[in-house]
Amino acid sequence: MTLLHWTLPLPAGYRRDDVIAFHSRDAEAVAEQVTATGLRKGILLAGAAVVLDVAFTHDAAICRADIDGDSDADAGLRERLHGALLNILGLRIDPQPFAQLAAGDPLMAPLVRVNPGLRIVQSASPFEALTWAIIGQQINLPFAIALRRTFILQAGRRHSSGLWCYPEARDVARLAVEDLTGRKFSRAKAETVLRLARLVDDGELSLEPDASGEVAAISQALLAVKGIGPWTVNYALLRGYGYADCSLHGDVAIRAALQKLLGEESKPDMARTEQWLRQYAPHRTMAAAHLWASLHAAEKNSSPERE
Repeated sequence: MTLLHWTLPLPAGYRRDDVIAFHSRDAEAVAEQVTATGLRKGILLAGAAVVLDVAFTHDAAICRADIDGDSDADAGLRERLHGALLNILGLRIDPQPFAQLAAGDPLMAPLVRVNPGLRIVQSASPFEALTWAIIGQQINLPFAIALRRTFILQAGRRHSSGLWCYPEARDVARLAVEDLTGRKFSRAKAETVLRLARLVDDGELSLEPDASGEVAAISQALLAVKGIGPWTVNYALLRGYGYADCSLHGDVAIRAALQKLLGEESKPDMARTEQWLRQYAPHRTMAAAHLWASLHAAEKNSSPERE
């Protein structure tokens, strides 16, 4: 086994409980596990089974990557593991610029005061974020979590520690549609997941942003994939890339939160929601985060993953 270590400083007011809650949604803890001091998450990366182990102190995250196998990790793998840690710890998007933007806003400022320092916790990789978005479309959250668990057990790999690792595209591409439909996936959902995995595995679809970090080309490429629409793309940009200006106007929970915030009798439609969110560009991701948080209690039994 190869061991790598990092110490990541945490900003003042860092909300570690939010991070732990995000990674403990599956009560069976198949690929994510809460520990006495933090969390552990299993991922497949460059074909290697890895467990990321995070222990929180009052001002830092003490991180370790346990990589199955004896070969040394190259610089590329180290960089990708470091990026995965930034993702799962919610360290990609600084919440302060949005807080400053909303400080004088009579509607959003109270939401920010209730949840100061709120962050976007991400999936370990864009592929994980995309597959989770597809899996969660149009179903309630408990069922989505159960499907995700089945997906990991079918396509992932067990780390030597016993924790399962979330699969990469190459692992998912080996599955047949019947492998998923036989485990309660709808045919459309199964076909979309496999279509995405095979495009990525074959090199026809790159999930890597360009050198400038822009995601426009990725967005357009994803929209060209059958079964992937604007909501899935925006959710993937948020959870997979930490993109700061995602417009989640197609999300049912966002529209419900906006209805509550505006005190109206019905949800605003997508066009109006999109227009309303536009005032918070280029920080619409954090606007969505605060709207979601305002409906936290209601969201415990419903999934925000909607196309």
